[in-house]
Amino acid sequence: MPHYHTLGSIPRKRHTVFRRPDGGLYAEELMGHEGFIGTSSLLYHVHPPTTVISARRIRDEVWVRDEDTSLRHRHFLTSRIARHGSPTMDRIPLLFNSDIGMLYVEPDVTDTHFYRNSQADEVVYVVEGHGVLESVFGELPYKPGDYVVIHRNITHRWRLDLAAGKTKFVVFESAGHVRTPKRYRNEFGQLLEGAPYSERDIRRPTHVDARDEKGAFPIYVKQYNAINELVLDHHPLDVVGWDGYFYPWIFNIHDFEPIVGRIHQPPPVHQTFQGDGFVICSFCPRPYDFDPHAVPAPYNHSNVDSDEVLFYASSEFMSRKGIEYGSITLHPDGLPHGPHPGRAEASIGAKYTNELAVMMDSFRPLHVAKSALDIEDPKYHKSWLEHQHAQFNPPTS
Repeated sequence: MPHYHTLGSIPRKRHTVFRRPDGGLYAEELMGHEGFIGTSSLLYHVHPPTTVISARRIRDEVWVRDEDTSLRHRHFLTSRIARHGSPTMDRIPLLFNSDIGMLYVEPDVTDTHFYRNSQADEVVYVVEGHGVLESVFGELPYKPGDYVVIHRNITHRWRLDLAAGKTKFVVFESAGHVRTPKRYRNEFGQLLEGAPYSERDIRRPTHVDARDEKGAFPIYVKQYNAINELVLDHHPLDVVGWDGYFYPWIFNIHDFEPIVGRIHQPPPVHQTFQGDGFVICSFCPRPYDFDPHAVPAPYNHSNVDSDEVLFYASSEFMSRKGIEYGSITLHPDGLPHGPHPGRAEASIGAKYTNELAVMMDSFRPLHVAKSALDIEDPKYHKSWLEHQHAQFNPPTS
């Protein structure tokens, strides 16, 4: 996990008198997971975070699954999703179960409201776009290739740089706490020398700028599968300082150091995050296996107890044909999958791959959301047939 961090002004000791310039007390807020035994941070607000003017339920946020549960490989094309709406309120669910949800959005407006997800940690992969994540912990600039980790209940707002071009987000919502893989850490929590990234690669909020403003400030809160509006009587980003282990942070996929070998390495070497019931992995540009007899393309394998999902962040992937930049493939438990026809042979003797992809393996079966059906390629499950592969092409919008 990210280590201890502090920003702004805090008192020397916790839970002691800390006064505002007008003589009043700053309001403490302890935020963390697993009650009082998990990672946490202590924030100091100008105003109590409890002063709510009004509260109302805006809408249900229930993901509806496709009733067709026939077993087959599936392929979805995000290029067919229109650029539209809010980075928080207009996300399109694609795949989900009780542990993890995968959503997609191409927002074209910056939110005026603030947002917090109180039922899930979020990992937002920035496919395209620049901007700043504003939160009670300070500002955190983001760029393409960033994994933005926002733990549950953190009030934040995406400030899009619309002048810099389009924004595209792949969003993972985790019912459990997202963390660095346990096998990369020693007993003290430090990332090991053999890990594919280090603490130097993790970016934390840069500074806090407490906003002492009174008024009516809406916060949209996702909880109990619904969006609720809470209106505070003050600006929610009124924190003058904080310290702890619980805060939003960023790791960029281009800072992942691929682990390569003489012979093909299995997918766990690409693991980037650990969750409850799932993992997230990064497939990055890297040298191929260097044994002269190695077959760099992955061998056929069966997902005996997991569903494999790949988001293709580039148009190149060593074992695939018929996919495109922005494709998402689902290879479910119960079916073998492997390289498309000709890809294993073509990989022999190759020295390097420029592929870039984000993989999510779920250890419980995933449901396909009904909202994903409009962007599905219905022929994908036939794409391993030699005589049909020449005619196989994903549908165009």
